Amino acid sequence: MKGKRFTEEQIIRILQEAEAGLSVADVCRKHNCSEQSFYRWKSKFGGMAVSEAKRLKELERENAELKKVVAEQTLDIRMLKDVNSRKW
Repeated sequence: MKGKRFTEEQIIRILQEAEAGLSVADVCRKHNCSEQSFYRWKSKFGGMAVSEAKRLKELERENAELKKVVAEQTLDIRMLKDVNSRKW
C-alpha cells in the first residue's frame, strides 16, 4: 500500500494557503497534488488547526484500538456460549 505523502500539518497549511486567496489550481500545482486530493482534505480537515488534527488522529487510533477489544470480547462471549450450550 502506498504511504501518505503529506502530513496532517502540511495538509492544513496547504488548505490555509487556499483560504488566503490563492486559487485551488495554483495551490495544487505549487504543492504537486491533485484537486481531488485537495477537496478530500478540505472535507476532512477544513477549518481545523494543527493541534485539532493531531487530536483527531489520536482519537481515530484510540477508536480503532477499542473496536479491536470489542471484537475480541465478542468472540470470547460467543465461544463461551457455544461451550456452555453443549450437553455433556
